[in-house]
Amino acid sequence: MRDFFFRHPAIGALIFICLCSGNAVAQTVQPVDPDMAERKLDAPPSEVDPYEDWNREVYGFNETIDNWFLRPVAKGYRAIMPGVADRAVTNFFNNLSEIRNLANSIFQLKGESAVVAVGRFNYNTIFGLGGLIDVATMIGLHERPEDFGQTLGYWGLDSGPYLMLPFLGPSNPRDFGGFVSDNLLLPSAWDLAETPDVYYARGLQIVDKRADLIPAEGFISGDGYTFVRNAYLQRRAYLINDGRTVDDPFASDDDEDLMLEDF
Repeated sequence: MRDFFFRHPAIGALIFICLCSGNAVAQTVQPVDPDMAERKLDAPPSEVDPYEDWNREVYGFNETIDNWFLRPVAKGYRAIMPGVADRAVTNFFNNLSEIRNLANSIFQLKGESAVVAVGRFNYNTIFGLGGLIDVATMIGLHERPEDFGQTLGYWGLDSGPYLMLPFLGPSNPRDFGGFVSDNLLLPSAWDLAETPDVYYARGLQIVDKRADLIPAEGFISGDGYTFVRNAYLQRRAYLINDGRTVDDPFASDDDEDLMLEDF
C-alpha cells in the first residue's frame, strides 16, 4: 500500500488533505505557541467535542467489540503469559517505535530527542536482545515519544474536533492524519516484515497493548466516555507541549487528572 502512495504522490497528498480537512488545513504552518494551545483547550466543550452524540455511539460500538472479543483475549493473554515474557513483548514493540520517534524528532527540529531515539534503539537492539530488554531506560535514557500528529501540532496545525473512531478509539483529524502518515508514508521497522508474519505480529501487538491497559481500568470512574475523552486530550496536550501542561477544557472540581500513556 505504501508503494501506491509513492507511485501516486498527488493522490496521497489529496487523501492526506482530506484527513486533515476543515480548520486544521487552513492554519498557518509555524512552531506551536503554548499560549495558543492553552486558549484552544480553554474552549467550551461544545467546540472541542461538537460531535459528541455521534462519538458516543461509536464509543458504545467499540466497547461492545472490546467486551466481547478483545478484552477476553487480553485477559487470557495475561493469564498464560509470564510477567517477564509480557514485559519483553511490550519492550520489543516499543523499541520498533524508536524509528518513528527519530523521524518525527527530526521533523520537529528536536536534535536532542533524535539523539535519544537513536541511542535507545541501538542500546536496546544490541544489548537488550533485540529490544526484549529496555536497557536504555535502565541507564536513564528514557523514551521521548513522538508521532506525526505531534509534528503537525508542533508546526501549528490545529487539532480539529475530538473524534471517536471505530476500532481505533479517541482521535481528531490531525492525529488521525498523523496516524496514517506514520503507518503508510514514513520509514518503519515494520517494512522489513513479510506477510503473513506481519499480521501475526500486529495481532500480538494489539493484544499485548490491550492487556497492558487492563490494570488501568480501575481508575475509570463516572461516565466512561467523558473519562476517556479527558484522558486522551490531556495526554495529547502533554505530549505536543513537551510536558508543559495547560488547562483541561473538561476539568471540574470532581475530576481527577490522568495521563494514560497508551491513549
